[in-house]
Amino acid sequence: MHRFLVPDESELDRHPLRANPPPERTRHGNIISCSPTMRPVFELIDSVADSNTTVLIEGETGTGKEEVARAIHHGCKRTGDMIAVNCAALPEPLLESELFGHEKGSYTGAVGQRKGRFELADGGTLFLDEVGDIPPAMQVRLLRVLQDKRFERVGGTEPIEVDVRVIAATNRDLTRLVRKKRFREDLYYRLNVIRIEMPPLRDRPEDIPLLADHFAAKFARPGQPSKPITPDAMEALLRHSWPGNIRELENAIERASVTARGPRITSADLPVEIVHAPARPVSIPVDLSRPLPEVLRATVCDVEKQYIERALRKANGNVGRCARICGLSRRSISTKLAEYQIDKDRFRSA
Repeated sequence: MHRFLVPDESELDRHPLRANPPPERTRHGNIISCSPTMRPVFELIDSVADSNTTVLIEGETGTGKEEVARAIHHGCKRTGDMIAVNCAALPEPLLESELFGHEKGSYTGAVGQRKGRFELADGGTLFLDEVGDIPPAMQVRLLRVLQDKRFERVGGTEPIEVDVRVIAATNRDLTRLVRKKRFREDLYYRLNVIRIEMPPLRDRPEDIPLLADHFAAKFARPGQPSKPITPDAMEALLRHSWPGNIRELENAIERASVTARGPRITSADLPVEIVHAPARPVSIPVDLSRPLPEVLRATVCDVEKQYIERALRKANGNVGRCARICGLSRRSISTKLAEYQIDKDRFRSA
């Protein structure tokens, strides 16, 4: 199980290669972000946490759907635990027993009574991960439990009432499955009371340096400081499309932290598919709450600052060489360094 933990404030601030953050940094539980695309997620977490409403979290694998569920659970006043079950990891007979429990002798190998996840989550939250993979017969039973708040164990006849809040997650398009008659429409609407969509990491490029720095600290050798990430390695991380999202980034930094022989993580320490990844198109967040001229000015400033920082990295912090790369005078570059509060010394090799 992967956790995307919050780093210290100093860790958020120190990376020179991070994209320019919005005025307000956001964090919630174990999730960190400075990307505008995550603001609606945090707002929905705050809105639905202190309620019993069923929530459906959609998003690609590795985007942190379980951490969103935990943030919602920790924000509520329920006294029970959050119990998680991966619905795609178990065949139908085992999934039924896992969710609802079984009585002794209900099937071969049932040597005693066993409580299911619904009972264990009584008073708390049940997190159904990969709910789109639940077999049709189980969908019927799950719908009945959500409606009646009661069920029977496998092989049992006595109804068991539970007070459980259900949060479901999926990396599949449930509306498409409904159209293909592979997911019950009534169950979909029962689960989709509140829907939270997790953006993929490729739509949150501002967060890549924050997360990379954090994972480098997380996987530092015991008793040793974390290895800083060199500009060339960070460039590779920012170019990659991250089909595996945050989980893929965590794995890449863990590997690099273990295999790096020098004092820093370089591009040579990263997986080859990341280093040689093709450049991806730049995604510009659009904030319709701001006037277009203001958004354009802010976008131009962001692009200009990032261009100058990239030129400084290539020039190894030399202002004159940076000016030649940018096609500007040395005086213009010096003025912009002061305007954007860019420290050229950060880009000099150690």
